[in-house]
Amino acid sequence: MNILVWHVHGSWATAFVRGRHRYLIPTLPERGPWGGGRPAAWDWPPSAVEVSPADLADADVDVVVLQRPEELELAQDWLRRTPGRDVPAVYVEHNTPRGHAVTSRHPVADRDDLLLVHVTHFNQLMWDAGHTRTAVVEHGVVDPGHRYSGEMAAAAVAVNEPLRRGRITGTDLLPRFAAAVPLDVFGIATDGLDAALGTGGRIRERGDLPQHRMHAEMARRRVYLHLSRWTSLGLSLIEAMHLGMPVVALATTEAAEAVPPGTGCCSTDPGRLERALRELVAEPELARRQGEAARAHALARYGLDRFLGDWDALLADVTDRPATRVPVASAMNGRS
Repeated sequence: MNILVWHVHGSWATAFVRGRHRYLIPTLPERGPWGGGRPAAWDWPPSAVEVSPADLADADVDVVVLQRPEELELAQDWLRRTPGRDVPAVYVEHNTPRGHAVTSRHPVADRDDLLLVHVTHFNQLMWDAGHTRTAVVEHGVVDPGHRYSGEMAAAAVAVNEPLRRGRITGTDLLPRFAAAVPLDVFGIATDGLDAALGTGGRIRERGDLPQHRMHAEMARRRVYLHLSRWTSLGLSLIEAMHLGMPVVALATTEAAEAVPPGTGCCSTDPGRLERALRELVAEPELARRQGEAARAHALARYGLDRFLGDWDALLADVTDRPATRVPVASAMNGRS
């Protein structure tokens, strides 16, 4: 198939474009959010090709994968075809609702012309989609390999813009855990975090590293710490588990599904999480065993083959291709 899809979320897109299709990536001269093209810092296959809006009108497009409300109008303008009517369309929801979650209406609620695909069961549960058909295709991650050494008695944290996002990313909890073990924080706009939180050097800002370097550095730390209160499912958590790291995570949103017993600790009790963090840092062999269990779980549930297989089944369904069609309900992890 020829699939029109914007580059929006780096880790998700990097997994998605590894399928057996041709992926048309909108590209503008100034790049930006609506025409970012192929990312220079990510390893994408040749089947992901850049395409200008001017060329899309004559392009052979089998399905449009939308990820933001504005893309509905962009796709119609650039393709000169209406998504959902003239060309099959799915809308991928990466995020949890904002504001009053349980009463939030989804931007594509009550539509008969597209399928709303959630990346977690929690997202599907919380968004009100009205009578729009929904499905769940859980995340898939390109396996970075078992790289865990745990040689450093510290915890790794991956978070973007922690000072701006505050309680959403659990930034207010960092001082408590930094008092228990040193924290190495990776991500965008982490400079000045230690000073702002007054943690006296217990938080070490490591910056926004290229993904392969960040994985290598994270894997040197004894444990991964995940403190997001409200996120769909931080893919850095799943990547850490793939690396072979044990994880200590707030049991919020989808994390309770992602972190089963024996792979670390997942709880809404910060005291329990702090005790688990101290124990894992103090006992390297325990950390190693739980990290191996975390990797086994991540490979089984969030492996690339499962992810791409689910997407193949779903795309065959929405494009109505009998030769490869697999019923969505049997291939997805959930559907309403």
